[in-house]
Amino acid sequence: MSIAIYIAVMAGVTYLIRVLPFGFFRKKITSKWIKSFLYYVPYAVLSAMTVPAIFYSTGNIYTAIAGTGTALVLAYFNLPLIVVSLAAALAAFLAGFFI
Repeated sequence: MSIAIYIAVMAGVTYLIRVLPFGFFRKKITSKWIKSFLYYVPYAVLSAMTVPAIFYSTGNIYTAIAGTGTALVLAYFNLPLIVVSLAAALAAFLAGFFI
């Protein structure tokens, strides 16, 4: 029964997040500040959720740093996402042997 309550609350929150902006912003947004704020919100939220998960995922901060560093360097050179993710995982795995 509790799982049904969790799903109902999650559905309600998801619905409210999508409906509330329509209630607040009835006219077109003309403020450059608000537009730029709303533009960067998804990136900020994604970063806030992803970065802690990266550093706690391996259970060792040094392997997480090795994987993150590898990913950042490869992403800087615009390599495909699959290459970046596989190389980062491999770097974290190999760092686990030496640390």
